[in-house]
Amino acid sequence: MPIFESTAGPIHYRDSGDGPPIVFVHGLFVTGTMWRKIVEPLSQRFRCIAPDLPLGAHKIPMKPSAELNPRAVAGLVRELIEHLDLENVTVVATDTGGAITQLLLTGGYDRIGRVVLTPCDSFDNFLPKSIRIFQYWARVPGTDFVLRPFRLRAARAALGNTLAKHSIPDEVLGDWVAPLLEQQAIRRDARAFLRGIDNRDTLAAAETLRSFPRPVLLLWPRKLPFFPFAHAERWLRLLPDAKLVEVPDSYTFVSEDQPELMVREIEAFVGQRV
Repeated sequence: MPIFESTAGPIHYRDSGDGPPIVFVHGLFVTGTMWRKIVEPLSQRFRCIAPDLPLGAHKIPMKPSAELNPRAVAGLVRELIEHLDLENVTVVATDTGGAITQLLLTGGYDRIGRVVLTPCDSFDNFLPKSIRIFQYWARVPGTDFVLRPFRLRAARAALGNTLAKHSIPDEVLGDWVAPLLEQQAIRRDARAFLRGIDNRDTLAAAETLRSFPRPVLLLWPRKLPFFPFAHAERWLRLLPDAKLVEVPDSYTFVSEDQPELMVREIEAFVGQRV
């Protein structure tokens, strides 16, 4: 897997296929492997780039001095796009990655042609209230005990079941949580990001994106934890060129629960505009 030497430190990324580029932006405590079910079929027509951003499941720590707040991580996505000299990029995002993408767009979108948002942090829902305990963990010393349950398969499964309606394999979940459990420097990076979260940033980004001129596809289940369907409807009203597709039988990780639908919608969305 290639490594991009960003200003913050080394970032692994997957790069497969050929054609119009798609960059996938994941959220907290996972890696680019969360896109595994859709990257393989999409790479038959598109160039698919899925980085492991420094959000707590990455395997190589960033520089101790690195800025890793949400705006800085959005900057790392931009660095990768520029490093690979990509043009007319489709950005696909989910979960915390959606907020990162919103911040990316407010910093300029000359290389970005379109955006796909699946359920993600938006507006004042950054982070969702039910998981803000992780911000407490990031700020209070001596609280690593909150992570210990995730050494157990049952706890990992319970976590996975809040993200995907259909179970995520334990080998995938285990790979996501291992760096956080085993490396103090990875915990340092995750804490830096969590401490930098401020929903004033996503509220301001939403106002800026009222004039966003690129097409946006919203793939959003109606009933799911963390990210209300009302936020998808709000984006539909706010964005100048947006389409909303209601996703059945899925939670936040649409790529996990409904990969065939996601592939079909992305192929149509990108294909009609290339």
